[in-house]
Amino acid sequence: MSVRAEQKERTHQDILASAIRLLREKGISGASVAEVMKGAGLTVGGFYAHFDSKEALVGASLRQSMREMWSRLLASAGEAKGAEALDIIVRRYLSRGHRDDPALGCPLPAVVGEAAQAGEPVREAIADEVATYADALGEKLGGDRSARRRHGLAILALMYGGVSLARSMKGTPLSDEMLKACRDFAREAFRDS
Repeated sequence: MSVRAEQKERTHQDILASAIRLLREKGISGASVAEVMKGAGLTVGGFYAHFDSKEALVGASLRQSMREMWSRLLASAGEAKGAEALDIIVRRYLSRGHRDDPALGCPLPAVVGEAAQAGEPVREAIADEVATYADALGEKLGGDRSARRRHGLAILALMYGGVSLARSMKGTPLSDEMLKACRDFAREAFRDS
């Protein structure tokens, strides 16, 4: 790869990193092209050399950030399977640390509310990554094929919903109670299936 191509790739990754950070903290509307480029130490003029539109940037940023997060979550379970894997994953995702530091966590709580009005690149990125993670999570949980997919989707929705509600009530006793209730419910539901 030429020096110029390497520099363009580094710049591209800097733009993605800035967009990911802003999406996690401020959602889609809070991640303006100007703010993203400023966060990458660049001017707005260079944006279109890397992305066709803001929606293309948001889609790419969601794909990358969700893949990285899902990968870390699945890796945290190591070789564990079934209820043991589920316990590790929900404990990590439905945690105070994840609730309290959105800049390092899942982008879904910050973007889902706006995603329905966003363009196809955003909705497709979310759908693709959710489906991929639900399948991977389902594999960790075990069971027949349809049960794996169903369990993966349901646990993912519980995790996302639990963190979203807990963040909305941060600083109240109900916020911690929400995290614990979701962790406990996931364990109980899986044990009964």
